Amino acid sequence: FGSSRAKSRVCPDSPRGPCPLPSCLDMDDEGENEFVSEQVNEIVKNAITKTLGTAQYNKDRVNAWSTQIVDDTLKELAKLNKPFKYVVTSIIMQKNGTPLHTGLSLYWDTKTDGVTCVQVGTDTMDCITTVFACMI
Repeated sequence: FGSSRAKSRVCPDSPRGPCPLPSCLDMDDEGENEFVSEQVNEIVKNAITKTLGTAQYNKDRVNAWSTQIVDDTLKELAKLNKPFKYVVTSIIMQKNGTPLHTGLSLYWDTKTDGVTCVQVGTDTMDCITTVFACMI
C-alpha cells in the first residue's frame, strides 16, 4: 500500500460537508484533516514494537498481543484529533514456512478516506496490522 494522503475540506462548523471558506481550505494545506499514511504507519510500528519487542512466538499470548496492538493504535490515533472513524485489525502468525496471503477491497471516497497496512516481522512471528480511516 503506497502513500495515502486524502484531502478534505471539512468545516469545524459543519463537519459533514465540504466548506468553501478560505479558513477551512487553509486547514487542508496544513494537513490537519488529512489521513497521512506515514504518520499512521509510525503509530502502528510503535504499537507493534512496544507489544512484541523481542518476544518469541507463544500461541497462548497471541490474543493478548493482538488486542494490545489494536488498543494502543486506536488510543494514539484518537490523540490526533482528526475527523475519522477508525477500524484496526491485527494478525499475528508464527513463522513456520507457511505463507500468509491477505487482501482487501474498498468502496469509499478516496479523497477523504484512507487505509494503510504495516507488516513487522521478528525471528519467530509476523504481525500485519491494517488501519482503515473513514472521515466523519
